[in-house]
Amino acid sequence: MQGNLSEIDIRSILQLIELGQRTGELFVEAYSSIGSSTGTQPTQRSETGQSWFVFCCNGQIIYATQSAGSLFRLRDYLRRYKADTALDKIQVPYMASTNAPEYGYLWALLENHILTPAQGRNIIQSMIQETLFDLLSLHQGSFTFEMGSALAPQLTSLEISSLLAKIVKQVQHWKQFHPYIQSPNQCPVISDPEELQAALPINTFNTLSRWADGKTSIRQMARYLNRDVLTVAKAIYPFVQQGLVQVFYQPSVAPGGSKESPEAKVPRIACIDDDNTIRKTVESILNLHGYEATGISSPLKALSLVFQLKPDLILCDIAMPELDGYEICAMLRSSSAFRQTPIVMLTGIDGFIDRVQARMAGATEYFTKPFGESELLTLVERYVGPGRPERPQAENYLASEFERELEEN
Repeated sequence: MQGNLSEIDIRSILQLIELGQRTGELFVEAYSSIGSSTGTQPTQRSETGQSWFVFCCNGQIIYATQSAGSLFRLRDYLRRYKADTALDKIQVPYMASTNAPEYGYLWALLENHILTPAQGRNIIQSMIQETLFDLLSLHQGSFTFEMGSALAPQLTSLEISSLLAKIVKQVQHWKQFHPYIQSPNQCPVISDPEELQAALPINTFNTLSRWADGKTSIRQMARYLNRDVLTVAKAIYPFVQQGLVQVFYQPSVAPGGSKESPEAKVPRIACIDDDNTIRKTVESILNLHGYEATGISSPLKALSLVFQLKPDLILCDIAMPELDGYEICAMLRSSSAFRQTPIVMLTGIDGFIDRVQARMAGATEYFTKPFGESELLTLVERYVGPGRPERPQAENYLASEFERELEEN
């Protein structure tokens, strides 16, 4: 079963899975339609990089996630039980390479008695509801449901119809926050502390001050407080309306606050690719725009070099001799040093099976070659932010080009 969300919505797809008592994986990928400025050309599909997995067993949901390669979400949920640091101490679970890594680590925590079964069920239920909230808000994308064996072992299962009824209402109620609050991924920050403190009880103000730092999203606040995003958004909405609290899509400095110091760390990117042209192009573009990019041509040397570089983002080609990108990604994920580092697979093959294989190896995203400068910069900024303006490469390059042009004329 596969198709586009323009033909059928997520709610109907899940209902079909429930009615058919199907077992397998639902993979959903978002995209946006972009028309030409003249309006004479047909719309084109542009991938956003967001994708989700929903694992089902006999028509019920047993687990759901946005990214199969990230542990950020699990770490957020573990803060409820003061167990987030335990992720750095446990060994890589045997099932992390074959199933969704997040799910594998959760089971390792259960087996090591760091979490109780009740706590594990609570986390999985919250993860499922969070993922379905995003999916039921999605209007453009593609989906594929692959029949297969169930994700195992299983801790809990949820009935689809009752979940849909609850979350559809949440999605509908969320619309009342527009345009002041648009996404659970927006980060609140207090813009007028004195006036807000005067309007709130001291305990409420202290709680809000703790989380509304411009770096913690509404979704993260919901995870930490063990609430749904609707409840958290509803609580801060009146203050956003009044201008006492502002929301941003990315971590921001509070109004009137100081900006990032010039000594801030320059984002470091490693590009593993045996294609000299691709590697040098990536290095050139990223170094020009304020990043510290290093190309690695040998997949066999890549692992040792990556551990020396400690990059903030890894770009890795898939089709390489000796070791392919899937193997490199899985090996990096097996180390605690790179469990949370974004790993983006670069490939000229754009197929569903390849995307699924990349996710299951622990990749954060799948990026198709060839790509342009703006596409590459958009991808990198999504994970490590913009390049540092204090880096002089871009400015010096433009100045030298300008001087050369004057000399030639």
